[in-house]
Amino acid sequence: MKVAVTGAAGYLGSNLLPLLTDRGHQVIAVDRAVPAGPAADGVTWVSADVLNPAAVRAAIDGAEIVYHLVAVITLADRNDLAWRVNTRGVRVVAEAALATGARRLVHASSIHAYDQYGCGGRIDESSGRSTDPGLPVYDRSKWAGEQELRAVIEQGLDAVLCNPTGVYGPADHGTPLSRINRTLRDAARGRLPAMIDGAFDLVDVRDVAHGLVLAGERGRTGENYLLGGEMVRMPELCRTAARAGGTRGPRFTIPARPVERAIPLLAPLGKLFKTDIVSKAALGALVSAPEVDHSRASAELGYQPRPMPETVSDLVRFFADGTLPPRQAPADTLDTA
Repeated sequence: MKVAVTGAAGYLGSNLLPLLTDRGHQVIAVDRAVPAGPAADGVTWVSADVLNPAAVRAAIDGAEIVYHLVAVITLADRNDLAWRVNTRGVRVVAEAALATGARRLVHASSIHAYDQYGCGGRIDESSGRSTDPGLPVYDRSKWAGEQELRAVIEQGLDAVLCNPTGVYGPADHGTPLSRINRTLRDAARGRLPAMIDGAFDLVDVRDVAHGLVLAGERGRTGENYLLGGEMVRMPELCRTAARAGGTRGPRFTIPARPVERAIPLLAPLGKLFKTDIVSKAALGALVSAPEVDHSRASAELGYQPRPMPETVSDLVRFFADGTLPPRQAPADTLDTA
């Protein structure tokens, strides 16, 4: 089968492509910047910008399934490019999929499309959404992007929406690495003496990629599927990485709530030094730490995320020598209990 992946050169895309080719699919890998060098077997690279409707239609023409991964991830309160790409970009790809006769579109949204601050400590697919205009732009734009997609579903597009939680793990060839992976690399090298004591639901990037494939094969039209992993406290996560790297983990824990309360005072310093690390988006979810229920994905798709220690061990190994354990075909069994 011929499939298309937008944002194929990114972190999630680079982990999705081998799963698709392993299934025997011919992949149209779409990205604004096409990687140099020869393409992997079964992959054809095409340059296209998701804000250019004609280019997107030409790129994905002939694909039966389109996986839309493109997003601008930011911790900023406002970012015009993130808003356009995460909303208008979704609409452009959805309309192109409908116009070119794609059988299905799988949209990689985010847990940030759900209101993590007012959810009462638990999120499932029926939970409240990121509608508050005071939320960071990424949260608001991911929810707005889903609304753009649903407008095209109403026109006849078959689409499924997936909402990963905090994505981490190998392989990550990004420059720079993802924020979580950067932190774990520092921890594995013994360079992280302290860590904020917050928690978040984290999921292996390889499990997210597999969840997207399962959604394309088994998901119900118009449904959201939370692709979670497990709730992890950040100090314990970093200590696990340190142990895997043979170093000492964080010795000091910084309470998250006082830091969050200081954000109004610290945020101007972040802007001065051109960083968004000191922001509500960076710390708010760690404080609220909502439990994420991914049972719908498990029951309907056969989604089975791996445990945190396995991901961290594989990631530290990847940092050390660029290798991973031999890839095994993920279990595709449905939970019928």
